[in-house]
Formats: sequence, C-alpha cells, structure tokens
Amino acid sequence: MKKSFTVLDLPKGERPRERLLRLGPEVLSSQEILSVILGRGTRGKSVMNIAQELLSKFGNLKAIAGASVEELCQIDGIGPAKACQIKAALELGKRVEGQPEDETKIEIKTTQDVLKVVRPRLKDKKREYFLLLLLDSRNQLIRPVDISIGSLDATVVHPREVFKEAISASAASVICVHNHPSGNPEPSEDDLNLTKRLVQAGKLLGIEVLDHIIIGWQGYYSLKSRNLM
Repeated sequence: MKKSFTVLDLPKGERPRERLLRLGPEVLSSQEILSVILGRGTRGKSVMNIAQELLSKFGNLKAIAGASVEELCQIDGIGPAKACQIKAALELGKRVEGQPEDETKIEIKTTQDVLKVVRPRLKDKKREYFLLLLLDSRNQLIRPVDISIGSLDATVVHPREVFKEAISASAASVICVHNHPSGNPEPSEDDLNLTKRLVQAGKLLGIEVLDHIIIGWQGYYSLKSRNLM
C-alpha cells in the first residue's frame, strides 16, 4: 500500500505550524490554517489532505464556517471533535472581527450602535439566535449575552433567563435582539407577544427593555421605532 504523504514528510521549516511560528499566521494558506486547527490527520490520511478536502467540498472558509457539524463530519477523517474544533476556531475569528478594542465602553444611543455589536455575532447563522445587550445607567454596554438558540424559524425564550442575566450584571436596561434566518425581519405574532411579556417583567423588576430588534439579510426591524412596545 502506498504511504500517504504527511506533514512530517515536509522539511521542518516548511510545516504549517513551524511556518506560523517563524513567519506569522498571515503567510499561511487556508489549507495550512485548517491543518493547524485540525492538528493531525488519521491513519492513512494526512491532515493536509483532510484540509484540502474541506476546501474542495465547501469552496472557501466562509462556507466551511457556515456548515453544520453534521456536514463537516461527511469529510473522511473528520469526526465530531474535529468538527467542533473547526466551528469554534472560525466562530472566534468572526467575533474578533466584529468586536471593538474595548467593547465594554460602547455607548448605545441608536439602532445602528446595536447593529455594530450584534451583526458579526449573527452573521450567516442558519438558526434563530436570541441575544441580549446589557446596559448600565449611562447606556454603556456591559456585555452582550447569548440567551437562546432555536430552530430555523423559532426560538424559545423565557423572561426568567433574560432577566437572570440582567440582574446578575446589575444592568439598568436591556435591548433584545434576534435574527430571522429566512431574511425577512418582520416580527411574528410570537415575537410581539414575547416582547410584551419582557416589557411587563422588566417594569416589575425595574429593568427597562429599551427595544427589541429583529435582524434578517433583508434589513432590520425595531419594535420601539414602530411603537410596538
């Protein structure tokens, strides 16, 4: 049987990890970056071959980032553990891209301020995500929090989870945000009912719900600006 080419067959200075240490990550190809994330291959299949198969199947890193764990596991040599490594590494890159140098000092004055914080976190999501922005008494961002991950067209959110995070952070107010993977940001009846429940709960607790913003690739919908809360 013909021996599979492995990273160890490369001169030491040309191996992806050594090149990263010597020259920095900027010089690495997408295949090399994926091979560093994966760490090692399997018996009979090198990590470089697995990385190349990923790129051949999905086309580019953005498509790989959008693939599910199940889809990644269709590549021979990738199991759930390696698929999770890929998903985590690429998600981290997306979050870094959209995070200001000092996220905790952002003052949230407008819907556009909210979108700058949440759009990178919701970009390319195929399921509904419900996020919460926790604000202090000066409307400065304490931190964004992931509250719930749902299905393609719904997410289950309970006021208890929302205000548990707000109370823990001593937040003075909150802004709710969730995405519609369909692309249409128009609120559903469930969205309107949930918003009403959150506003009522916030009044009882002394934590104001400033807005509920829905994001889709077609745009965004602010319930506050439409006088729906």
